[in-house]
Amino acid sequence: MASRLAAIPSHLAKENGEGGEFARKHHGKSQSHVAFENTSTNIAASQMRNSLNQLTDTVKDPEQKKLFETEMDNFFALFRRYLNDKAKGNAIDWARIAPPKADQVVEYSALENSEAVEFLGKLAVLKLNGGLGTSMGCVGPKSVIEVRDGMSFLDLSVRQIEYLNRTYGVSVPFVLMNSFNTDADTANIIKKYEGHNLDILTFNQSKYPRVIKDSLLPAAKNADSILSDWYPPGHGDVFEALYNSGTLDKLLERGVEIVFLSNADNLGAVVDLRILQHMVDTKSEYIMELTDKTKADVKGGTIIDYEGSVRLLEIAQVPKEHVNEFKSIKKFKYFNTNNIWMNLRAIKRVVEANELAMEIIPNEKSIPADKKGEADQSVIQLETAVGAAIRHFKNAHGVNVPRRRFLPVKTCSDLMLVKSDLYTLQHGQLVIDPNRIGGAPLIKLGSDFKKVSNFQSRIPSIPKIVELDHLTITGKVTLGRNVQLKGTVIIVANEGGSIDVPPGSILENVVVQGSLRLLEH
Repeated sequence: MASRLAAIPSHLAKENGEGGEFARKHHGKSQSHVAFENTSTNIAASQMRNSLNQLTDTVKDPEQKKLFETEMDNFFALFRRYLNDKAKGNAIDWARIAPPKADQVVEYSALENSEAVEFLGKLAVLKLNGGLGTSMGCVGPKSVIEVRDGMSFLDLSVRQIEYLNRTYGVSVPFVLMNSFNTDADTANIIKKYEGHNLDILTFNQSKYPRVIKDSLLPAAKNADSILSDWYPPGHGDVFEALYNSGTLDKLLERGVEIVFLSNADNLGAVVDLRILQHMVDTKSEYIMELTDKTKADVKGGTIIDYEGSVRLLEIAQVPKEHVNEFKSIKKFKYFNTNNIWMNLRAIKRVVEANELAMEIIPNEKSIPADKKGEADQSVIQLETAVGAAIRHFKNAHGVNVPRRRFLPVKTCSDLMLVKSDLYTLQHGQLVIDPNRIGGAPLIKLGSDFKKVSNFQSRIPSIPKIVELDHLTITGKVTLGRNVQLKGTVIIVANEGGSIDVPPGSILENVVVQGSLRLLEH
């Protein structure tokens, strides 16, 4: 026990207040106040370290214990940084922030129109597959929700990679980063791809203990405690998880040098040879795909220049008095799609050198009480985002890509869009109707459509929307088959009432409100 407790990395001790940087950031605070903060931080860190050691001791299998101990060490480093951020105040210096410089964001249209086939042999495609479909009322991994023509997110990704490999005579591996929530289900699901000409690799992101808000101690009392005591720590964990699982070295041994990472639910994130060629030509270790910010994207993370260094700025980091400025489309024109291209050797370097210090996102949750009558327990999940790692890589920059490369499905509103006649499916890729003028329409479905089952029962047949600009539906509304929506359509059913739109209806620039059934015509 004692040896583990004493082995706190020196760089973490520096973060806790030794040296001039700490003194400068605490200018104006009394020495007694700073000393109290240091003492409180050290006590909390020591108690957490003891608790993590006790958790590790509950693991009996030597191999599992080794991995668990590594994860707890990584979690402890994250927790200690969180304590230090709290003590110092984590407000960003707004005066040091500026929009990105010309060389920090490259326009996609300026990239060479390449068929970089020779570089495909050095590429792997990695999907973030740790999320569940609970927000859309589904059970199991979100990636298995049916999104188009009877196929799931996973099916479409597999079809894309198979087409790529077949067309260019290559063998691009398909890699899934699962979480402990999705690993078992995913293992069963991918069995159906056996026999396909596709190499699928999987690894798990870390499993970290939730922190009780009041005591700052782990909710878990042993390594096998209930799943609600644990959480997957965000996609910023991909670097450590790739390395610790051995997947990174496995890919390097196969000659893979570049990984294209994206969210499993982004149907626009397909391999792009122009970006691949650009990454090789510029010797960039990290490229973040950005796209133009619209009023619907004002909360999304944006790329910034921070005293000559390129960084990602999230809304959670912005001081309240500057939030409106952050949301400005004129000042910050882009947002992060989370399509990231990275060099594997560079990832190995920054992990082994312990250089990663991504901004921490404290995510407060509530878990059910153990006994009836007790209040639910408030816990904190310490998470990081892969985009925040941009500042740790050489020649890292953004590429401003067309909106078609960002087609996420977070809600049933998004699901309606990708299921519609606005898109056709070509080798697993959604392609927008060439007759469509402008981007995709804005669709807002109310709470009655939150779950996929409710969405399917109320809209059993997706309406034609090629000429639609804006759709809002709230309340108990049902659409019949072969409905066409054009222009701006707003349908609002009064509370306690319902609206049935009959088959074959054409609604164009109309507001329908109340409780009624439109007559068939």
